Amino acid sequence: MLTATSALALFSLLALSSFVFYVAKRFSLPYTVLLVFAGVLLVPISHIPGLDFLDNFTLTPELLFFIFLPTLIFESAYNMNIRRVIGELKSIVLLAVVGYLVSAFLIGGGMWFVFAVLGFPIPFSITLLFGALISATDPVAVLSLFKEYGAPRRLSLIFEGESLLNDATALALFLIVLGLVNDGFSPEGLALGALAFITMLVGGTLFGLVFGGVFARLIRVFRENEIVSVTLMIVLAHLTFLTAEIANESLHLIGIEFLKFSPIIATTIASLVMGNYGRYALSPRAEEFVEKFWSQFAFMANSIVFILVGLLFASVPEGAEALLIPTVAAVLVVAASRAISIYGTLIPFNLFRPKEKKVPPAWQHLLAWGSLRGALAVMLVLLVPPELAVPHWPFPFSVQEFLLIITIASIFTTLFLKAPTIGPLMRRLKIGVLTELEKVEYQEAQALAHGKSILKIRDFTNKGYIPKAIAEKLESEHMAEFKKACGEIQTDAKEEKLANFAERALRLYLIGMEKQALKTLFTFDEVTERTFKQIFGKLTIQSEEAERGNLNPNSSKTHDRKDVFENISEFLRKLFTTESEEDMAKSQYLYYRAQSVIFHKALKEISRLEKDFTHPIFNANIIERAHRLYARYRDEAIEKSAAIAEQYPSPIEQLSAALAFRSVFRVEENMLEKLQQRELITPKLYIQLREEYETDVLAHAIKNEKGKRVLKHQ
Repeated sequence: MLTATSALALFSLLALSSFVFYVAKRFSLPYTVLLVFAGVLLVPISHIPGLDFLDNFTLTPELLFFIFLPTLIFESAYNMNIRRVIGELKSIVLLAVVGYLVSAFLIGGGMWFVFAVLGFPIPFSITLLFGALISATDPVAVLSLFKEYGAPRRLSLIFEGESLLNDATALALFLIVLGLVNDGFSPEGLALGALAFITMLVGGTLFGLVFGGVFARLIRVFRENEIVSVTLMIVLAHLTFLTAEIANESLHLIGIEFLKFSPIIATTIASLVMGNYGRYALSPRAEEFVEKFWSQFAFMANSIVFILVGLLFASVPEGAEALLIPTVAAVLVVAASRAISIYGTLIPFNLFRPKEKKVPPAWQHLLAWGSLRGALAVMLVLLVPPELAVPHWPFPFSVQEFLLIITIASIFTTLFLKAPTIGPLMRRLKIGVLTELEKVEYQEAQALAHGKSILKIRDFTNKGYIPKAIAEKLESEHMAEFKKACGEIQTDAKEEKLANFAERALRLYLIGMEKQALKTLFTFDEVTERTFKQIFGKLTIQSEEAERGNLNPNSSKTHDRKDVFENISEFLRKLFTTESEEDMAKSQYLYYRAQSVIFHKALKEISRLEKDFTHPIFNANIIERAHRLYARYRDEAIEKSAAIAEQYPSPIEQLSAALAFRSVFRVEENMLEKLQQRELITPKLYIQLREEYETDVLAHAIKNEKGKRVLKHQ
């Protein structure tokens, strides 16, 4: 029950977590490790008179399972790129399912044997239960260190994908083993458990697809009302998780034991759908808010969980010191099992994969060592009933207390021993070393940053913002760095084996500019959501091809097999909707019109790179090839849009009028918001003017019924 003192404790812990975060960033220390350390320190502090309220807020299974866990799942899955996940799906599934099961059973069998040798005959069912809850890795601490030390994006994706998916595998196996411990092991029970395990994974996937798709559709319907659409986005994670859990309980009540829906899998899939398919149903401003909200919410949830992990240290029962040697043995078994599960799955996997898809040995070493444990292990151990008992139990404390002791020991070992050594290990394994392409991109970024600074210095000097003497010194410093970076790029471009990297770096930069221009069009409602996704998908494919060295990809390809949710959506759209010839023409016109705009933006950027700076950044031949390519793209897009307008003059004219009106309205709307934010108009005037503009938009939409479809993004 929430009381005034427990609420005070909660917000005090949040304040403490903010201070710990500052200290961690200030001294480059692992944030989660410091949180756990702070939690341990709170144990004696909470005994000081006046501060005893700090231990009034405790972790409960319900709070962890129904509030914190969906939050952490959604925040992680929402920001995962499904295309990259599909590209690494085999290695992710191998680690998250096969590797996890290998680790869980190795820990179960290894602990059963070691404890028996040490004179503590623990039943295999209990050691397997521990193996199920401790084998899932926690990505929070590791990924933060990966970002700090510059781990390759593919390695981070594999680790995060494994951590996210093995959470679901862990919960499924844990609940099945816990049920078998309660009901007793039998052939029928094992068969039913195996069937339930499969249905939890498959059923959870289907459940998540349905929930994610339905919510994406609802958000699209309410797009114009940001409060409604943002609220739907925020509640998606918990509604999916809780509905799946309630469905499981309902199936249990009517006697259907083999059919289950994994709430973690369901929430993961729904979050992936929303992050990769549904997020663009939101307005750009609402999307930015949702990202910040979930980032902040996840930070708070993680902070509370890791602080309370430290506080759990106080709940270790008396007499636990008798388990010191067995606990050390358990920690070693856990570490060895993780290593065996990594090498035992990835080494055979590499034998059947092409070179670019193999997981390098250095990455395997890091995956084996950097397997930190955290939130999920705590959540699962607290789900063990305190009254759970097994025959011939050798300890004076309960099964739950025993599992809590060795779980805390394992978490503390990984956080305090492994986490601080991940950075040095990465440096030793040379995992953060830049690729040849990244070296060119580094010099490119340096040149652009210093070149832009030089232009700004000159502008500020002309306006009198900077004294001339200071400006000359600043310009000289930046000019030296600018020429140095340009020289490196020019040198690379002259060497045949490195010339391709400079051209690839330029192409990636221009594709990024295209994406930025496209998002601006989407913000001003000059493209529909469908058109935005088509072009964005095409640019994403071209970006991936450029990274691989292909500078002449298929310029009309807008999606492929990796765009799972887009393919499902397109299939359903063709199945349940019909599109008239005029509607198809309008869609094509929007597509080519947007293409011509973003190609024009890219050409302007090429001219700027060639003329604005005092020294060319890229080799003239590379710039010339890029200019010819984008000029051809632009001319083709203009020709195709003009041909469509000539063939369908009336609908295209109506469409253009609707787009122009809506675009102008967005400009007016943004200006009104700026005027109000700067207090140049009163709130009353802002409301009145906003209502007048919205009335004009509605009147225009009613007058032009065909344009109305564009305004509503259908």
